[in-house]
Amino acid sequence: MTNSNVAQLHHNDPYWEERVELACLFRWTARMNMHEGVANHYSLAVNDDGSKFLMNPKGMHFSRIKASDLQLLDANDPTCMDHPDAPERTAWALHGALHRQNPKARCALHVHSHYATALACLKDPTMLPIDQNTMRFYDRVAIDDGFDGMGLDDEAERVCKQFGDKPILMMGNHGVMLHGPSSAWAFDDLYYFEKAAKTLITAYSTGRELLVVSDAVARKTMEQWLEIPESADEHLRELMAILDVEEPDYRT
Repeated sequence: MTNSNVAQLHHNDPYWEERVELACLFRWTARMNMHEGVANHYSLAVNDDGSKFLMNPKGMHFSRIKASDLQLLDANDPTCMDHPDAPERTAWALHGALHRQNPKARCALHVHSHYATALACLKDPTMLPIDQNTMRFYDRVAIDDGFDGMGLDDEAERVCKQFGDKPILMMGNHGVMLHGPSSAWAFDDLYYFEKAAKTLITAYSTGRELLVVSDAVARKTMEQWLEIPESADEHLRELMAILDVEEPDYRT
């Protein structure tokens, strides 16, 4: 695609910047090996009530997704599943349900990343506060232990209700799904959640007793994390800057 064609797309699409940011997230998820073949899905709401959202198309590897590949869907219009380019069924069910239920869920990310999924497979998948990264998620994670097969239809509606007032859902026997007020914030949370899960699983693997901090210290540290939301924007800015040099086609 030529620069002039890209400029035309940018001019004609009111959500072009949102497309570019979301495409960046797919590329980096692949780079960090947190993807799963052509499965898993991200979405980004683009209207006030969250019903219209961008999402990755069915059967496309995260490492190849470009801004123009993202589908614009309406959570209240199930006829999209009747089209030849229909989204993947579980993706539509889960993300459609979340965007219908929660207008504040602007960006929703769902992966089966290695360490988060390992943690989700434990009988007690609590993210224990043992370091700064794990403390970031103190009292911010809901746990769903009612896995009942693929996230379709009624199951998707049930799963999304499990978030409650938390931004992160540990999906027992499944993986993790989270949402945030922006693509930058959601991806920053996902990035640190996987790092936190890796630290906790590694600490468990030693068989030694964990040094868990007090609730007061964990809460204080979590709140300190939330006081620096600009770090998420800085993180995304740098990820985009790297791709602008190494994989600039993500913007097309």
